[in-house]
Amino acid sequence: MLIRDGIPTAEDLASVLPSPERLAKGPIAIAECFQSIACNPCTKACPQHAITMEPDINALPKIDPDKCVGCRLCVAKCPGLAIFVVDMTHGENTALVTLPYEFLPVPEKGQAVAGLSRSGEKLGEFRVFGVASGGKANLTWMVTLEVPKELAMEVRNIRVEV
Repeated sequence: MLIRDGIPTAEDLASVLPSPERLAKGPIAIAECFQSIACNPCTKACPQHAITMEPDINALPKIDPDKCVGCRLCVAKCPGLAIFVVDMTHGENTALVTLPYEFLPVPEKGQAVAGLSRSGEKLGEFRVFGVASGGKANLTWMVTLEVPKELAMEVRNIRVEV
């Protein structure tokens, strides 16, 4: 239960996950933000104006699936680390999941890392497809993993095992 342990329920997730039809069209951002707080960096980061907060800054972010192109600019800007980009069109059996990451060491492209569920359970070892910096003023990295399609909506963090 989200309020007790911070892990969203299937009902919570159903309110924010894109439709299977939209997932089949290409990369899309998913805002797994469930707390009404004064925060809006994601809306400012989106060049497509696909993220809105109505009626005001205290509302939960909503992503317009028709406007979002999965550019990932919102991922590093979210201070709650609650936005991910999923690309189900990457391969026949694989998808790409871009995650925010704020730990050291930062993984490298091609490295195998542990993919974790929302509760921290290890779901497997996955290859880092890409790594991008959030910029000089933002220490959040964006790590893109190649995962089996059936885990694309489950992998939400990583552990770099050294």
